[in-house]
Amino acid sequence: MGAVYPYGQLVRSAARTHVSCVPRRTMTSTAIRYENSTGKNNEGILSSVKNWVFGGEKKPKVVRVPTAPKRVEAGLGENSIFSEHGGNSSGPKPVRKDNGDEDLESVPLEKREKERLQMALNPNPIAQLRWEKKMVLREIRKRGRVPKAVEIKRTERESLSKSHWFKTSVKKLGPLARQIAGKNIDEAILQMRFSKKKAAIDVLGHLEHAKNVATVRAGMGLGAEDDKPAKPITVTFKSGERHKIDNPTSIYVEQAWVNRGPYGFGMDHRARGQIYKLRPPSTGLSVVLKEEKTRIREWEDREAKALRKRKTQLWTQLPDRKISAQNQYYSW
Repeated sequence: MGAVYPYGQLVRSAARTHVSCVPRRTMTSTAIRYENSTGKNNEGILSSVKNWVFGGEKKPKVVRVPTAPKRVEAGLGENSIFSEHGGNSSGPKPVRKDNGDEDLESVPLEKREKERLQMALNPNPIAQLRWEKKMVLREIRKRGRVPKAVEIKRTERESLSKSHWFKTSVKKLGPLARQIAGKNIDEAILQMRFSKKKAAIDVLGHLEHAKNVATVRAGMGLGAEDDKPAKPITVTFKSGERHKIDNPTSIYVEQAWVNRGPYGFGMDHRARGQIYKLRPPSTGLSVVLKEEKTRIREWEDREAKALRKRKTQLWTQLPDRKISAQNQYYSW
């Protein structure tokens, strides 16, 4: 239609015939009308004379459709409570306390609000009170005596370390775990360094990591507190093996076991376009490290128990005194 008749003629014809027929446009566009310097529409002379003689009606005024306001990104609205002016919303607003020129991070721990710190440090105070009551009752029932298990935990150190999943099976990793169990940590590392097993490389890395963790976190293997060389002690294990201990604070592998991990997924391409499903296994290694003083304490306990058992079975001589009441019946 626009190629045959100009758009201006279509609008004028629609106004004269009182028919609202305007060309189709997009929703955001409006009909554009151009004006000259006098402020009137660019109409012909004949049209203006015709309208003056016959009293032509005024043409409808074109109203522009208001467009959407420009969107501003990366900013806060005027009514937001987080804006600089605080907004116009009702209700309480967050207010930061004025601590002077010092920031919150520079405030020492003693001057901070203890109630908020307690919420982070102790999220369940009821469980804390229940545990404290349980500990007090235990001490009362034991008459103030510390149980042997608690005393061992306080005086002896230990460290548990679990490895990531190794790409091997339990059948292959189990012999290596049994090989390092009971050995000194340095000797176990030496064994894995010269082992021909493929999984020994992963076990070697985990043992070095476990040793570093035990030294840094638990303070194991740092020597005696008085820095005096201790006398060598020879202990006997349950199996009858003798072991010489030069430093009671040296680290050894007390336990070592393997954990079965998740199975992976793989494809084995076979003949005639067949594909078999592979399930490569994964296995983890866990070790418990302790100090040699634990072995010394266990050996002393075994020796004391064996000594008590021999004393109970020992025959003793009757005292050399006169035996009375030799009759087999009571004399009453």
